Amino acid sequence: MKILKYLFFLILIGLIAGSIYIATKDGNYQIEESTTINAPLPVVFNEVNNFKNWEEWGPWMDDTEDLILAFSDTTSGEGASYSWKSEKIGDGSITTTKAIPDSTIEQELTIVSKYGETKSDVYWKFDKVEEGTKVTWGIQGRQSFMEKLAFAFTDSSYTQMMRPMIAEGLEKLKLVTMDKMESYSINVDGVTQFGGGFYMYTTTASKISQIQLKMRDMFTEVSRYMENNNISIQGDPFVIYNDWDEQNNNAIYSAGRFTPSLVITPAESPVLNGMMPVQKVVKTSLKGDYKNLKEAWDEAYNYLEKNNLQATPDSHPFEVYKTNPEITLNPAKWITEIYIPVSDKQELIIDNPELKIE
Repeated sequence: MKILKYLFFLILIGLIAGSIYIATKDGNYQIEESTTINAPLPVVFNEVNNFKNWEEWGPWMDDTEDLILAFSDTTSGEGASYSWKSEKIGDGSITTTKAIPDSTIEQELTIVSKYGETKSDVYWKFDKVEEGTKVTWGIQGRQSFMEKLAFAFTDSSYTQMMRPMIAEGLEKLKLVTMDKMESYSINVDGVTQFGGGFYMYTTTASKISQIQLKMRDMFTEVSRYMENNNISIQGDPFVIYNDWDEQNNNAIYSAGRFTPSLVITPAESPVLNGMMPVQKVVKTSLKGDYKNLKEAWDEAYNYLEKNNLQATPDSHPFEVYKTNPEITLNPAKWITEIYIPVSDKQELIIDNPELKIE
């Protein structure tokens, strides 16, 4: 009996010593990982700020088949939250407690497991850098006694377990963000009538590859001239393609802004006035980066060919820019409308290829 008593006391002493060791073991943790995404800062911030987007890049989403998500009525900004249930990883929720646009996001993470309920502070930092946006994702908190006890019998610590998950999430965030920025759509809206009107413009010639760069300065010049001379600006900016020589990579084009009435400019004025007639056009819409414009133009001309429409030889095609890239930073949201003037006379082609009736 004495031996059993001594053995019991030894076990008890061991348990007490172990409990004291676990209790005094530092349970504080802070895990932080960063990556740089080649995207505008607001685009990255908005991707993280909306919890609905987390379904696409959350590091635990693909690894947990039984995950059931529930979103609050508000999914972005302060007060937004979502919760989950899973037998594999346990239940939990995350709530945004603070969101400073294009700067920081603070969140409260709650995890319910067999070891009890644990709360952690999650934070995001966004910094504009030369390569795009540096985004930092961090989590900090303190482990409960049961969590420290559980990890005492594993080969890795809580930090070692979480760090690769955060790094994986950031890598997925980068891929998803870049993929969304690359998305675009083209729609040939068909034949319509463009209202035309008076406009102010400036004209230049350049390599086709330089058009996007040069037109920004041209729009600035026209807008500044109109503002300095109290000329009203109406509608969206546009570019008229006066001549297009793809073989020699040259183009002559005019950048303009519409105005309500005719404006007479001095002979030496760098900005001139013009009049666009009301005309029948084929309209094509591109939503996405300007680098997809060539494909949009090709689809527009294919539409003309398939529908036996003739481009008007003495009128010039033009583009209207419905969004401002300096304000709408995500290229996936840029909207450009293409207009090709077409003749009212359509050519009817019958079985005899040598006979055409106009």
